[in-house]
Parts: sequence; structure tokens; C-alpha cells
Amino acid sequence: MLTKFGSKKTAQALGIDISSTTIKVLGLSLIGDRYRVESYAVVPLPSGAIVEKNIQQVEIVGALVRELVEQSGVEGCKTVTAVSTPAAITKQITMPAGLSESDLELQVMLEADRHIPYSLDEVALDFEVTGPVPGRDDQIEVLLAACRQETIQPLVEVMEIANLQPHAVDVEYFAIERAVSLISEQFPQKSPQTIAVVDVGAGVTTLSVFSERQPIYAREQQFGGKQLTDEIMVRYGVPYEEAGRLKKHGGLPEHYEEEVLAPFRNAVVQQVERALQFYFASNEQAELDRLILCGGVASLDGLPELMQERLLAETVVANPFSAMSVAASVNKENLIADAPALLVASGLAMRGVG
Repeated sequence: MLTKFGSKKTAQALGIDISSTTIKVLGLSLIGDRYRVESYAVVPLPSGAIVEKNIQQVEIVGALVRELVEQSGVEGCKTVTAVSTPAAITKQITMPAGLSESDLELQVMLEADRHIPYSLDEVALDFEVTGPVPGRDDQIEVLLAACRQETIQPLVEVMEIANLQPHAVDVEYFAIERAVSLISEQFPQKSPQTIAVVDVGAGVTTLSVFSERQPIYAREQQFGGKQLTDEIMVRYGVPYEEAGRLKKHGGLPEHYEEEVLAPFRNAVVQQVERALQFYFASNEQAELDRLILCGGVASLDGLPELMQERLLAETVVANPFSAMSVAASVNKENLIADAPALLVASGLAMRGVG
């Protein structure tokens, strides 16, 4: 679940990001030390298929995943999907250095029994040694992650329906961390940085903060692009699906910018300001060097500029593909347009080829 991506691999992998409104499938390969996009697809989910991040219609979701994978033409490769960040329990624990693999696993299980508020029979558990404890050669730090089996099981069933064998079930937080580590290499400032990733989804906005590429904070708020779609639907008297199309492709009246879009941009910034207030309140030493916007709302005209002006932090729109090559079969223009919404899928696929 927690393994970071490696280096000399050439196999392909699929990252499958199942959110509340869409399924995103991204195929990556690693040629030498450079990733290449082999395929990608995005499809909307029918209403009610997923409710509050829980899969309600397993057969429908599985059939859509199977269709997307068949279209991609990369069946049989490693597949990685993820549970939502709040569904997982993570804990940094300290262990004696020098333990054998079996002794370390036994110690981790004992610690897990102390830290996880469920019977170990009810959870899937994984761990990773993250390094030595600073200043203590006799101690190591271990990252422990656990998730209830009842949360993972619907994902497993979806993969079975899609004729896929999951290589791993990851956590969205770690997928974002993996993709951000790739993006941050493109920044001109190479010194240690604190980076906030704001993912504005359809119904939920997630703030993830990383310091020196390590996750340190996460928070979700009930707010997202659906509010803008709902406003378009009500204001202009169009069906929900048509409102979503107009939002993405244009065709709305001239006063849309002033009366609908500008207030929504302000609302997004206010939500991010609120989330950051909780982050800063959590630690008096908390700071922020850069903010990365992702999700379907990230590319709204004027949003990055407004965010930067109000938050006083350099703000960029996520593009995990800027340093990747792209297969000839992939529509590069569409890929770049969808890039901000493909950050999690990118991190999942990176896990598969690592």
C-alpha cells in the first residue's frame, strides 16, 4: 500500500481513480527513468453509483471500469486503485533498528493492535520503514496504514467484474504524495518546501500538505464543483447534464462570468482559506511555500491568480505530465485539459510501475 515508486522499470500499469462522479483510468510505463503516458480515459458515473465515497452500485461501476480498460488496450498489466484518505488510519511508529523481517512484522502487528480501534481481523494492514529516527541509530520510523476490509471489498469486487487483479489498494493521500514528488522536481526552488495540494472535486475539497515531500496534514470539506453546476442548472433552467457540459465547454450567456463564475471562484478561495486556517492552527510552526490546484475546478479562468493573490503563496495548476512523454495513440490536447483531475490516477499508476 505504501511503497514509493522505483526506477528501472518498463512494465505498464493502470491507475484507476474512482471518485464520487467519475472514473479515471491512466496507463503509464517507465522507460529508463522517464514515465510515458500509454493511455487514459475519463467517464462520468451515473447518479447514485457512489454515495459519500462508498460504492453503492458495484455491478455498474465494475462494468464501466471494464469498458474503459478494454478501450485502453492495456489489459493484463498491474492495476492500482485507492481508498479515500479518511477511510484509512495511518500512524508513524518507532521500532528498534536491526530487527529481522519476521520480527519487525510481529512488532508492527503488536503496535497496530494498540493504535487501531478495530479488531485486526477486520482490517487490511500494511507498513513501510521510512528511515532512521533522527539522532538515534538504534531506532527506525515505520509508517503504518490500515483500512477496514468492508471498505476495500467493494473495490475488489469492482476489479473482479472488470477482469482485473489489483496489484495494490493504495490510499489517495499517498497517491497524491507520489505525484506531487514528481511535480515538485519541476519547481525552480530546490530547497526544502512546504506544499499544499488543493483538490476541488465534485462535492469535496481536500487539502493535503507535504513538507520536504512528506505528508504532514490532510483535511476534507464538503464543497466542490457540483455547487457551480447546480447554480448553472437553476439560473439558466437546463438539465444537470447540460449544465455540466456548458460549464466545461462554454456557451453560457455573457453575464455568466460576473453573476455566477466570479462568486463561485470567491467561494472556492474562501473554502481553501478556511482549510488552511485549520492547518496553521494545528502547529504554530506551520508554513506554506507553494500551492498546487488539482481537480476538475482547478482550470477555471482566473482561479489560480485569485488564489495566489488572496493566499500570498505561489499557486500553480497541477500537470503531472509536463515531464512525461506521451504515446502517439493518446490525444495530447485532451490529456493536458484533463491533467489537473488526473493527479490521483497518476500517483496510482506510478505505484504500479515502481
